[in-house]
Amino acid sequence: MLNSATYPDFRILQGDCMERLKEVEDNSIDAIFADPPYFLSNGGISVQSGKQVCVDKGEWDKGGTPEYIYDFNRRWLELCRPKLKENGTIWISGTHHNIHVVMRCLQELGYKVLNTITWQKTDPPPNLSCKYFNFSTELIIWARKHAQKTHKFNYETMKQLNGGTQMTDVWRIPAVSRWEKEQGKHPTQKPLRLLYRIILACTHEGDTILDPFAGSCTTGIAANLLGRKFIGIDQSEEFLQLGIRRRVEISDPNIAEKFLRKISETPEETMVIVNHARKETRELMIEKGICYMRAGDSEGSLQVTPGFEKMRYVLLHTDGKEAQLFHIKKGKEGSFSIWTKETLEKHGFHPEHAAYYIVIPFDNHPTRPKKLPSNLKQRINTYRARLRPLSDFIGIK
Repeated sequence: MLNSATYPDFRILQGDCMERLKEVEDNSIDAIFADPPYFLSNGGISVQSGKQVCVDKGEWDKGGTPEYIYDFNRRWLELCRPKLKENGTIWISGTHHNIHVVMRCLQELGYKVLNTITWQKTDPPPNLSCKYFNFSTELIIWARKHAQKTHKFNYETMKQLNGGTQMTDVWRIPAVSRWEKEQGKHPTQKPLRLLYRIILACTHEGDTILDPFAGSCTTGIAANLLGRKFIGIDQSEEFLQLGIRRRVEISDPNIAEKFLRKISETPEETMVIVNHARKETRELMIEKGICYMRAGDSEGSLQVTPGFEKMRYVLLHTDGKEAQLFHIKKGKEGSFSIWTKETLEKHGFHPEHAAYYIVIPFDNHPTRPKKLPSNLKQRINTYRARLRPLSDFIGIK
């Protein structure tokens, strides 16, 4: 098993969660993510990598009586509640096989249900029976410890990730990607992108997150990538060993950086166009409320590619200095027009090397980003621009 001295922010406990939960200190946990058995392993079939496969996950997921399912969920939820801090919250994933029982237990035990998130998978496998609507969603209940005591919620972070508007309770996120399975796979593995959003929503850097059904420790990987501590419990040594390999994998700073970038670039996240301009040009852009760059196929031009339609912000800077973030005018996603060189000259600009330019209007009331990527100074071409996820600039930790 893992040497806790090697990764003190990644603590795992092997065994039955009903027993090992007793070892976790009361009032020490900021948030819990739980992916308990759904009890849906009944011999059904699905599609994986284009092949027909059985949906059975293991003995631990085989359905029991309604009484057994209720008792199981009530017991582990009862053990989890005292572990949470007074402002702590818990997230529980499920489908119709178990989620309604979980909801009942939460209410009986004194938790306050806050939201039921619908996770809509953007790449669900087809339903082979053709007797049902395709199963493309899972539900995630979010609840706090007390009905009368408030909870931790990073509302502004969620709002910024959603393009400046309130994030809804429907999240479109793809299932687990191939790069998440390099060390092996778990039959009910959750995508890091999903845990990234959950962890950002309700914790701060340095907080502790508990997962009583840790599996391959996706919660722990996401937690550590975001500067949080992790305690995971699972009865399977095989899956915990997989989790350890995944933790060792991200000890390489280059891999950790790559993973963090991948999980921050969710399909629904607002994009930012980064434009490096000469100081005088940048000042004129801010005065006029427009950003421009060359159109065409030459180096440094902006191509209208997937992702551009989600753009909601412009980030202007000079040599990585005095960077300012602007919201695209009127909140119109992907808004732009094509101007000629002569039209830009009428506005006081002196463009070069092209006959046409992409022009993006923005609200010239800037917001200074909380965090700036260290490589902004590398954008040496005045008219070079590229799309980046908003999470690169808002201080997600």
